[in-house]
Amino acid sequence: MPEVTIHIGGRPFNVACQDGEESFLHSAAGMLDEEAQVLADQVGRMPEARMLLMAGLMLADKTAASEDRVKQLETALAERQAELEHLRDAPKPAPERVEVPVVPQAVTDTLAELAARAEALASEIEEKARK
Repeated sequence: MPEVTIHIGGRPFNVACQDGEESFLHSAAGMLDEEAQVLADQVGRMPEARMLLMAGLMLADKTAASEDRVKQLETALAERQAELEHLRDAPKPAPERVEVPVVPQAVTDTLAELAARAEALASEIEEKARK
């Protein structure tokens, strides 16, 4: 079992840990040291036990707030998942019928008459051009 020296609040501590867990121990000690530094900056020198207690309580408070936030997010995620499942299970909407308006017969007749007049005029122009 390796023994690791960590520093919290400027004080060294020798701590034993399982093989391979040294980096986790250093990470946790770093978090505790950050809180201890905040205390040292605000209060100054204090007994070791009190410093560790206060730093641990500050970390516990942050952890509790994070756990509350995780629960809120898990609840919101569960609601979104239930909504998604509901939408997936819902029957597909009926196809929407789209009607295309029909061109009135009078308009069709008028366009045909205009086309016939245009062709007649084009024929007249061609005859005059030939002469």
